[in-house]
Amino acid sequence: MKTKHFTPVFLFLFFTVYASFAFQEVPVSQAGQVSASFEHNDDGFQFTSPDEKHQLQIQGRIQFRFATPYDAHPVSMDELVRDAQSVFKINRARLKIGGYSYQPWLKYYLEYDVSGSRLLDYHIMVEKFPWLKLKLGQWKAEYSRERSISSGEQQMMDRSIVNRPFTLDRQQGVSLYGHLDGPGAADINYNLFVLTGNGRGRGENDDDKLMYAGRFQWNVLGDGVSVSGSDLEYHGKPAASLAWAGATNTSQFTRFSSSGGGNLEGYEEGVPGQYKVEQWLLETAFKYRSLSVHGEYHQKSIADMVNNDLREMNGWFGQAGYILNNRQPEDKALVELAMRYAQFRPDVELPQDIQEEFSLAVNCFFNKHLNKLTADVTLFEFDSMDQDASGWRFRLQYDFSF
Repeated sequence: MKTKHFTPVFLFLFFTVYASFAFQEVPVSQAGQVSASFEHNDDGFQFTSPDEKHQLQIQGRIQFRFATPYDAHPVSMDELVRDAQSVFKINRARLKIGGYSYQPWLKYYLEYDVSGSRLLDYHIMVEKFPWLKLKLGQWKAEYSRERSISSGEQQMMDRSIVNRPFTLDRQQGVSLYGHLDGPGAADINYNLFVLTGNGRGRGENDDDKLMYAGRFQWNVLGDGVSVSGSDLEYHGKPAASLAWAGATNTSQFTRFSSSGGGNLEGYEEGVPGQYKVEQWLLETAFKYRSLSVHGEYHQKSIADMVNNDLREMNGWFGQAGYILNNRQPEDKALVELAMRYAQFRPDVELPQDIQEEFSLAVNCFFNKHLNKLTADVTLFEFDSMDQDASGWRFRLQYDFSF
């Protein structure tokens, strides 16, 4: 279905589902109940059928952003030294619909990018057993913690420069996952994926090889770290996790984003099955008494099967944040100071080819991540064999969910 035709169909389905909850008939034996129950919580507007066999949650989110002298992370020397172009825009506008039908463990989720007119996520989850769950559809593969955290719940305003070259992003396929809740430190989360490996909106593979990926997370202290930035919950006891993930894929792409499959700098648009990509990561996360720490190390190799070329790249980042007034009354805004250092090496055989990011951010949470103001300042430094360049960037963002 073409994008321009999708929006009215999507809205029609949305209001049809809404009406089915709001105006459904109730048996005479349930006197006094005339419609679905309704409430508003952190997941948005929630409707539940009288028999509690169906639940629908609807949430909207808008991000307003100002940036100067540019917004997006530079990916080359030319972009780093380009002419200044201040930006004021709606950075994101999302509509999220989730819930369950027939059984509380038979769940569904859709996310629509209103500003970009594209369907980002649509999947069904069978979650009857905590240790064995099933997901079908399209979603952000839970490969790295940085990418898995929603853009509305990040500690920093954007993900690091490491995310772009290493994320699996949104894919179509199937996943088995679960939580093995053993005693003490015997606490593990796992995810196993079989995906098309062609990115968002591509249900067909370009060859006979699929993407295979897996993630294993050890919750060191017996409890996992919530998949969100900042210690807004104020962990009275420390929570920590260590994770390993890996993926292999053969396709015409060397990178993925919310726009779908694409290619890193230095790679031309490929033919089916041209690039064999193998990658892995190590990751850690920690939260305790307003302090939150997060770090990842990534490694990736790209074999060009047409031009008989092999390149290896790596990257890592570390970030930490501290909420200055987390013990204040609940009606007070929370203020957090956060910082990050990230490094990306596009080719490990070129030791002088390094991209670095130094970021400092201030968050003001009026209602957790649902209503917050963020300001950040970033220094980028790019070094190569023949030239060096650096540049500063300032941004201000207001994020509001309803």
